[in-house]
Amino acid sequence: MLYRPYSILGRPLSTAMLLGSLLLGALTSSPALRANDSAPADRPPLDSELKQLLQNSIARADSFEDRFDAEVWLTLMSSRLELYVKDPEERLRLLQAIHRAATRAQLQPAFVLAVIEVESGFNPYAVSRVGAQGLMQVMPFWKNEIGRADDNLTDMNTNLKYGCTILKHYIAKADGHMADALARYNGSYGSYRYSIKVMDAWDKWR
Repeated sequence: MLYRPYSILGRPLSTAMLLGSLLLGALTSSPALRANDSAPADRPPLDSELKQLLQNSIARADSFEDRFDAEVWLTLMSSRLELYVKDPEERLRLLQAIHRAATRAQLQPAFVLAVIEVESGFNPYAVSRVGAQGLMQVMPFWKNEIGRADDNLTDMNTNLKYGCTILKHYIAKADGHMADALARYNGSYGSYRYSIKVMDAWDKWR
């Protein structure tokens, strides 16, 4: 099977497991853009809607919607992340940041964890062959496009804000079809190889 079409991102989660309901927001369609796998010189015309989303996301303050549920989730996920991040304090800081960024973008934190696993193996300093940076492998041209040239994409919180905003945008463009959204995010639209990797990783995190 080439792909598994997940049409609904949010699903109810108890405090004994993960987080509350996470629902997709509807966004209007706009020209496709490779999120993290094309060189700036080769990129297609900028997606103005995504540019605005990035501007809005970066301007927001970080906070948890429900502290208790977040702490339960942190505890559950910490042991799974130990394979990649050995230091317990660093692991919890990373999980907390992922939880905030994902829930503010209305994404399942477990889904974002799966993307990060495949993209960077949780290495905040990872750089791809085309220059994509950080945990979620964000292309640096976006900093200039939204007027934040000094942003550091190897900074955990900054990278997660950019990456989650871009990912959510492509999920909406794909009408919730996760395989298509992931292929757009990775810049491999038309192939589901990357999408299958992420969805397999997602099964391990949720």
